[in-house]
Amino acid sequence: MDLMKALTSQYMKEDAPQVSIGDTVRVHVKIKEGSRERIQVFEGTVIAKKHGGIEESFTVRRLSYGVGCEKVFPLHSPLIEKVETVRRGKVRRAKLYYLRDRLGKAAKVKERV
Repeated sequence: MDLMKALTSQYMKEDAPQVSIGDTVRVHVKIKEGSRERIQVFEGTVIAKKHGGIEESFTVRRLSYGVGCEKVFPLHSPLIEKVETVRRGKVRRAKLYYLRDRLGKAAKVKERV
């Protein structure tokens, strides 16, 4: 067990972003297109967090032209440049999968004060 921790600890980010369920976040991801590299921003609501340690990931959902789009981001991935928290959400669930069935204002999450 200590051997696994030693191997994975070198790949973990020291300043891992603090994301929680219900937060609206802006994720800056490095995209490689041929020899060029650029940063793409994906903004949406965090609907799930899974696992822990090196394999920790979070799912971000957004509505784009009326169509729901979800992406799963590994928290400790070197391709993630930074994660900005736009607003904090007040939720009472660990997973917000019920937002998939909702559109418009019904899909909003209340803001934490």
